[in-house]
Amino acid sequence: MSFFKKKGKPLKTNSNEKTNTIYSTIEENQQYICKALFNTDDLKTREVTYKEVPGIIIYLETLVDTEIFQQSFLHPLSEAVDQQNVEELITNPEFSKTKDLNKIVSSLLKGDCALFFQGGTECFLFNCLQVNPRTPEEPDNEKVVRGAHTGFIENLDVNLNLVRERIHNRQLTIKYFKLGQESHTNVAMIYMSELANPSVVEEVQKRLESISTDMVFSPGYIEECIEGHPFSPFQEILFTERPDRLEAHLMEGRVAIISEGSSDVSIVPVTFFSFFQTPDDFNIRFYGGSFFRLLRLFSFWGALTLPAIYIAVVGFHFEIIPYDMVTIVKGSIENIPFPPFFEALIMAITIELIREAGVRLPSPIGQTIGIVGGLIIGDAVVNAGLVSNIMVIVIALTAIMSFCIPSYEMGNTVRILSLPVMIAAATLGFVGIVFSLMIIVIHMCKLESFGSPYIAPFSPLHVENLKDAIVRFPIWTMHRRPIGVKPQKPVKQGKSREWQKNDR
Repeated sequence: MSFFKKKGKPLKTNSNEKTNTIYSTIEENQQYICKALFNTDDLKTREVTYKEVPGIIIYLETLVDTEIFQQSFLHPLSEAVDQQNVEELITNPEFSKTKDLNKIVSSLLKGDCALFFQGGTECFLFNCLQVNPRTPEEPDNEKVVRGAHTGFIENLDVNLNLVRERIHNRQLTIKYFKLGQESHTNVAMIYMSELANPSVVEEVQKRLESISTDMVFSPGYIEECIEGHPFSPFQEILFTERPDRLEAHLMEGRVAIISEGSSDVSIVPVTFFSFFQTPDDFNIRFYGGSFFRLLRLFSFWGALTLPAIYIAVVGFHFEIIPYDMVTIVKGSIENIPFPPFFEALIMAITIELIREAGVRLPSPIGQTIGIVGGLIIGDAVVNAGLVSNIMVIVIALTAIMSFCIPSYEMGNTVRILSLPVMIAAATLGFVGIVFSLMIIVIHMCKLESFGSPYIAPFSPLHVENLKDAIVRFPIWTMHRRPIGVKPQKPVKQGKSREWQKNDR
């Protein structure tokens, strides 16, 4: 057989050459591919024998369809006759041969299976790419106007396949874990080996391996076990259901955690500003992206302080109300039996009850409850004289601003923090609001997410990273990855508009 060769020295002469010719032994070929793919756990091998010559099939199980794999090679191999060549055994139409190990590695990342024989001079490649049985739908809580409209589902293999399909890069590394002493839940950690900081990867792996519990059935279990400040109201882990958003974070040097049975992917480390970024920011021009990001940040601080400001004005600083509005405000609150703080508390609890009911009920009924319930209750409490109409407007605006925050977890944070801010306003007026906000900001300055400063790039200050914090600069001006992530390669692109200078 022409593709066999006696055992001996490797066929390549220099491992640093651009074209790396395959070795004559399958062990050395396997070692090279494992090293090229950074020993990723989803790289699998299967030993075969044909005409008494040992061989091995290498593939990435997160990309390969096992049924196609069986039909393309294993089944024909079991029925083969001695006169057949290897080419005749492989029934897959996408079949090729190569001697270049770099090409083999690139083919594996596209769903190919690589077949080596001991002493062979060529590698046989046949495609067995997994095709998902259904198109993953766009997540309801992360919809975009432009861009990809796919989302993760509850199957770990499908989710990893979606990631591999978007990132055809040998640096993409997957590490598997089994968490839960009784549930044995499959969990995968994903990162780019030459981008992610090794200390961050090691820290995430250490925290995952330290989880000791009977059951892990959701990312919330993992989050509470690995976060560094469990009593902080601020999230240290970003959740997403979008493959394109995960791709962007992986390319910045972050680490992702995917668990079986959940469509939520955890991303670490993150900053406060990561929770206000959406894929739409980069799918529209930077003017619009910057405006809407500013609007979301304004909504966060507005939802946090608007009820407190109203309480402080009515209770302590009535003199700052414009003269033309004094009569309106006074007429609205003079017959209300409760102080402004209790007014705000009653309406805030009512809004949360309506929101929770809308989430738990089926979609058509939930929407009806949210609209009709809000209108009826709002009108009823005002007519009954329990709450002023201005307070209803303030709480309604607060609710709308909290819903503008793209992260569900950060929306919950602002609703929880608004209560102590209202208590401070009811106690000390504007002074109480200032003190409460100072405490919140100081707490944020002390926070870290897996070693990354929580409010980077402001503390510590890094001017270059300000281009993608509060506002979004043009993509071609952002040459560096976030400094807080501490990536191995800080520079992510060169001068991408150099052609413009040449044309002038």
